[in-house]
Amino acid sequence: MFIHIFNGLVYGALLIVMCSGLALIYGLRRVVNFAHGSLYMLGAYIGFSIAQASNFWVALVAAPAVMALLGVLLDRWGFRLLQHRDPLSVVLVTFGLLLVIEDFVQTVWGKSNLSVVTPSALAFSVDVFGTALPAYRIAVIGVGAAVAIGLTLWLRFSRAGLFVRAASTDPVTTAMQGVNTDALSAFVVGLGTALAGLAGVVAAPFLSLSPSMSSDVIIDSFVVVVVGGLGSLAGAFVAAMVLGMVQSLGAVWLPDTSVLLPFLLMVAILIWKPAGFAGSRT
Repeated sequence: MFIHIFNGLVYGALLIVMCSGLALIYGLRRVVNFAHGSLYMLGAYIGFSIAQASNFWVALVAAPAVMALLGVLLDRWGFRLLQHRDPLSVVLVTFGLLLVIEDFVQTVWGKSNLSVVTPSALAFSVDVFGTALPAYRIAVIGVGAAVAIGLTLWLRFSRAGLFVRAASTDPVTTAMQGVNTDALSAFVVGLGTALAGLAGVVAAPFLSLSPSMSSDVIIDSFVVVVVGGLGSLAGAFVAAMVLGMVQSLGAVWLPDTSVLLPFLLMVAILIWKPAGFAGSRT
């Protein structure tokens, strides 16, 4: 049982890193980014290439940096133009972007599954209550916790975080107060895209890389964002850990219906509390 709880924590931590960016982008730009899963996949593949050329630790820093630059460009030539469009147009454009990125990945890296070697510094096990736990997966939990704490502190106690919270509530009034909301949004989208890339690099050593990996995680990511509350980081953090546990324990106790559990969770939360765990606050 303990190993299944541990695996739930690992997957929940990965979802925290992934969904933080999705929640940030929606909270500020009000864009439902269906391409976020493909950005996660692209970050994983870029990390793979960088790790092949140097090492995993360089990839852990360089791949999110590349994705952050891509996110800034995506905001300038994509999300900024979409924020006042009707939801259907946004869905079509971001879904089209997903297909473009998937085709790009298949063209550059092919369709075969790839893998990243676990860094030697973390290629060992730790005995916890008589169970051998991979050190790398413990580190993944640490990364998720660091992202959650770091984003919370940044949003609550920094001047930029204050601007982000204000702009997510009322961008027009925030701009009237002298805040450059376009530059702020570009930064936030770049940060959110970098987090998607970071999640891809972190996942690469224990999940195989394939062009279909985006679809494997984007559904769970949207479940987390909806259950937690659209645009709410605190809600996303809680929902990510809950969904991680549901997925891990459900695969053991209800293997025949485990694929339906995230959707059942989402339906139950939407009936009980339509705004999600934490409403729509950032």
